[in-house]
Amino acid sequence: MPATIRDVALLAGVSPSTVSRALSVPDMVNVDTRARVAIAVERLHYHPNRAARGLITGRTGNVGLVVPDVANPFFASVVKGVQARARRDDIAVFVADTDEEPAVEAGLIRALAKQVDGLVLCSPRSSAEDLAAIAEETNVVLINRGVMGVTGIRFDDEDAMRQALAHLVALGHRQIAWVAGPDASWSNQHRTVGLRAAATARDVELIEVGNFAPTYEGGVAAADQVVATEATAVVTYNDLIAIGLLSRLHARGISVPDDLSVLGVDDIEMSRMAIPALSTIRLPQQRAGQIAVETLIGLITMPEAVPPILRSNALTGELIVRNSTGPAPSPKGRKRSP
Repeated sequence: MPATIRDVALLAGVSPSTVSRALSVPDMVNVDTRARVAIAVERLHYHPNRAARGLITGRTGNVGLVVPDVANPFFASVVKGVQARARRDDIAVFVADTDEEPAVEAGLIRALAKQVDGLVLCSPRSSAEDLAAIAEETNVVLINRGVMGVTGIRFDDEDAMRQALAHLVALGHRQIAWVAGPDASWSNQHRTVGLRAAATARDVELIEVGNFAPTYEGGVAAADQVVATEATAVVTYNDLIAIGLLSRLHARGISVPDDLSVLGVDDIEMSRMAIPALSTIRLPQQRAGQIAVETLIGLITMPEAVPPILRSNALTGELIVRNSTGPAPSPKGRKRSP
């Protein structure tokens, strides 16, 4: 039979209520007693009943994670980071996929908020006003989004774009295309601003192709427009767009990187398997998920100790050079398939 709280209390020489306090609010129990309880728990392989513990602490032991598209490898990596960190504290994670729909996102957030102790919202599409209102009602940590007064973990998108442009300029590229992602995406807006600033600083012609879905199909759709710009290199909003673009370029007989260099953002697993292997900016997706859970636990247990926003701790990306970027071709050596 599984051990009960009474078994733990008997072995530790304390009351069942003391065991409960030692496990749920350890700061209310002296160090020696906590140590005896911990030893008894380990020897008996005791696992507290989540529902019973919730009645004592007023917490569910659950957190919610809302992502725009769980099929996107970027968000799948964030999910892995969130779950790995939550598991260390015996916290269950409820994952919800909004399918890139702000209205769906709002409904899922309202439903989840009633069942969990807090929410991690990854790249949310809701307005800043709506997110601030949600944060007033429940514990919220944002990933890849900044909203004044709401705790958030962000990537340094501006620095990522500086790294991308510096790499291409070093290879001799002076005309560079930019394939943007969803117009409503916060990270897309910051990447666009960062790329424009970097291009101006280096006196490079930046040709903005337009906004496309952050998917393989979005990259395929963007490819012909990129070719029409006659740029010698292209930076894409994410790796999925870049991989779709590579496919269409291959179909048109355009050589990468001999005719056109392609650089993505994220460093998803498929990037190294693309043909040619994709140069990209690696973003620490799993680490972002882990930090978000650590921060959310702090909001739940010690809200006064968590800064309102973690902008100063933006996570930086890393340039990963593979085979899809190379020296800019000479005008005579460039090949453009009709």
